[in-house]
Amino acid sequence: MDSYARARELIDAAHSADPGKAADGRPAELAYAERMEKWVARIVPEAGPVLRLAARCQHLERWSVPRGSFPMDRPGYLAWRQSLYVKQAARARQLLLAAGVREGEAAEAATWVSKKGLRTNAGTQALEDAAVLVFLESEIEAFAAQHAEYPREKFVDILRKTWRKMSPRAQEIALGLGLPAPIADLVREAAQP
Repeated sequence: MDSYARARELIDAAHSADPGKAADGRPAELAYAERMEKWVARIVPEAGPVLRLAARCQHLERWSVPRGSFPMDRPGYLAWRQSLYVKQAARARQLLLAAGVREGEAAEAATWVSKKGLRTNAGTQALEDAAVLVFLESEIEAFAAQHAEYPREKFVDILRKTWRKMSPRAQEIALGLGLPAPIADLVREAAQP
């Protein structure tokens, strides 16, 4: 077995410890990793094994740092996310090295997972694009239901901030998703300059 295949096994074993479950009963983060890799492969058809592995690490062991472990305000949310980027990048690097992936490749994957170089690093941008597309395709309806008290303007503002982080290619793909009409309307409104 080569180092990339071994790294995939280690990453997926880590995901399998997620106590949360997807609709099909599998660990939620394992299902998320598969969606991330699928989108990276679509956005970057020539994606090599390291970028695909990094995509699988996007939420690596996210369940181990509950959102409630940080203050439940905007600064707390941002601090929680930043702590996850650091933790997930270090863990991704550790698993890739344990599998025998070269140091330079493991470090590059960690950079992408840590969100460093958004807009300037193609790997980081690919992961960000994939994460937004996963959110739009699989999570936005639940998010909207969970935050039904938000006024329309707040949803549009959230989507507009997210939209700005995406590459033009990912934006084009997002506009072509078969989203439910109310969600598609929000996305189209957020996409307006």
